[in-house]
Amino acid sequence: MKNLFSLLLAALVSCAAFAQEAQMNLPRVKLSVGMHQIDAQLARTNDERATGLMYRKEMPQHEGMLFVFEQPSKQCFWMKNTLLPLSAAFVADDGTVVNVEDMRPQTLDSHCSLREVRYVLEMNQGWFARKGIKAGAKIAGLPLAQK
Repeated sequence: MKNLFSLLLAALVSCAAFAQEAQMNLPRVKLSVGMHQIDAQLARTNDERATGLMYRKEMPQHEGMLFVFEQPSKQCFWMKNTLLPLSAAFVADDGTVVNVEDMRPQTLDSHCSLREVRYVLEMNQGWFARKGIKAGAKIAGLPLAQK
């Protein structure tokens, strides 16, 4: 019984440690906005989307994370357990940026799309502003949502 308890405790500790690690091995997609290129990790499942960029301590400037949803809906994001300041572009099916929101690390503030979207692209905070990308811009290379 003591061995079983020790094994269960070790498994629990291992799962807790895994849950607090950054997702680093997600599939990637190449996106572009005008002349700007983005190497984005794809978050397509509920678990991948729920973890997002949590626990990351850094992210290269040309990289981001693209959240892909099965169908368009109003999307809201918050930054609990996210260490990096991020900006989120809420993106319609046709690649049009609906709105961009700056988000502070480790907060529970809700940042929402102004209308229904299928995609949310998170980049280091200020990336969109520095590139002059705002509502109305078009993002190319978006994958089709899995049905």
